[in-house]
Amino acid sequence: MLALPLLPSPLPAVSLTGGHPEAAQRNHIAKKNKILHSMLCWSLSFYPQPIKNWQRRSTSGSTISFPTSNVLGFICYAVYTSTFYFSPVIRHQYAVRHPEAPEPTVRANDVAFAFHAVLLSVLTYSQFYPMIWGFKASAHQNVSAPVAGMVVGCVLCILGVFLLAWSKGGNDASDWAWIDGIYTMSYVKLLATVVKYCPQVYLNYRLKSTVGWSIWQILLDLIGGILSLIQLVIDSSLENDWSGITGNPAKFGLSNVSIFFDFIFIAQHYILYRNSNGSKESDDEDEDVESQASVRQPLLRQRERA
Repeated sequence: MLALPLLPSPLPAVSLTGGHPEAAQRNHIAKKNKILHSMLCWSLSFYPQPIKNWQRRSTSGSTISFPTSNVLGFICYAVYTSTFYFSPVIRHQYAVRHPEAPEPTVRANDVAFAFHAVLLSVLTYSQFYPMIWGFKASAHQNVSAPVAGMVVGCVLCILGVFLLAWSKGGNDASDWAWIDGIYTMSYVKLLATVVKYCPQVYLNYRLKSTVGWSIWQILLDLIGGILSLIQLVIDSSLENDWSGITGNPAKFGLSNVSIFFDFIFIAQHYILYRNSNGSKESDDEDEDVESQASVRQPLLRQRERA
């Protein structure tokens, strides 16, 4: 899920509405409605997985690496949006660096979405701990090594940039400043978006099942992503201003990465593993791991006696 707002670009010199204020206002309201539709789909996509875990009283079939990446990414995104919206220091430094468009595009709905995402991500993450919810723990509960390394590396990188800004005073926008630390957190959000899907794709492949993994969160995420992408292309075409795409190709590409993984999950759920007895399979895998461990111990004892 990718929800970073695009950096602002100058408005086109010629108004598409012929300069009529009512037409311009209607156009602005229409754009806001499209954005709200995307935000609504993305916000709703956080609910199916924790609800499914609650109904099954188990987190088997899903990997903890996904909510771990979400917690890291959306905490960074919440700090990013809230500072750009509330902090006069960050807003001033942004205006100095972007005099042609000094007003950040972060809005109140971006901040609300970010903190809502943090809350639901932490909730889903906590469900993997039986001591909190009493849910069945699964054999693949541990965070994967690459994701754990990413979390540690990102935290160290963020601290390093803030320390560097602090050493320079942090207030000179022409040098290392506090805004660079905030930008670093936005890059961490983008990285977490790419990394978080891979462990779950692999787990589904290993189990040959998607049971325990809610497809509804993927469908809602896909709808929100497609609506946002269509809105971006249509708005850029109508305004004859493609800076939202060409000016930030990395972010545009990453938004498509999220949609790409959504299609992978859809293919796994509806095509590749639709006939598998996933519920039994995912639960039995944990039992097999435990049974193998219990069998190995007597065999080792027999060998020691021999």
